[in-house]
Amino acid sequence: MLKKEELVKLQEFAKEIRIKTIHQMKIRGFGHIGGAMSIVDVLSVLYGKRMRYDPKNPNLPERDWLICSKGHAGPAIYAALAIKGFFPMEWLDTLNQPGTRLPSHCDHKKTPGIDVTTGSLGQGLSVACGVALGKKQRGENNTIYCFMGDGESQEGQNWEAITFAAQHKLDNLILFVDNNKMQLDDMTESIENMESFVEKFRSFHWDAVEIDGHDFEAIDTAIEQAQSMKGKPSVIVIDTIKGKGCRFAEEMWNHHVSITEKQADEAIALLEQA
Repeated sequence: MLKKEELVKLQEFAKEIRIKTIHQMKIRGFGHIGGAMSIVDVLSVLYGKRMRYDPKNPNLPERDWLICSKGHAGPAIYAALAIKGFFPMEWLDTLNQPGTRLPSHCDHKKTPGIDVTTGSLGQGLSVACGVALGKKQRGENNTIYCFMGDGESQEGQNWEAITFAAQHKLDNLILFVDNNKMQLDDMTESIENMESFVEKFRSFHWDAVEIDGHDFEAIDTAIEQAQSMKGKPSVIVIDTIKGKGCRFAEEMWNHHVSITEKQADEAIALLEQA
């Protein structure tokens, strides 16, 4: 259970991530605001408590890895990395601009703290499985975390990876499925209704739980339990709101949208007042 001071610290960290994420998209004038904001609370718990990392040494061999298969959520990760000191805060002003170190999708070669380049959705989990298997074979004690979108789950490659992870008992792999219920073209259930991610993953021999993806206590508990799992990979299905914490995004279709300065300033002001 989180101590009161831990909870307050994680809540403030999440607020700061959200403000910095909106700031990046305000400068650019558009972006994947919805899918970035929906994973912020999990990022807060990971970078605020659960992950092993060193901002001064992003390639620390003992670090835990974070692979964001839904790579367009990169701005939220950039915000968390900047706050934690992986690179100068000023970089956030350059999101997706010529010469930037912070491209639209995560790029390992450009951004300190990004472990794997992602962009073509549906491939990140396969890479995560490969990294996790390599670490196990070497006897290394790293945890490999991966974010996958609910729409992205429709890619067949993901289900090959899911089978592979169970077959190789990758208990050092923890997957988050961001069930924010909305993808590029429509509501996810209208395109390919997955019904119950938990039931599907359990049938593939994964340890699987579903939680409120904005409940810090539930997030922390689920990660702790997954870290202690032996003999099988773990998935945490996070039930989220696309655009969470950004008023205008919560009230509109928000996969990739134009963002005015006024919208961004009002959203940031509301967060600062909370």
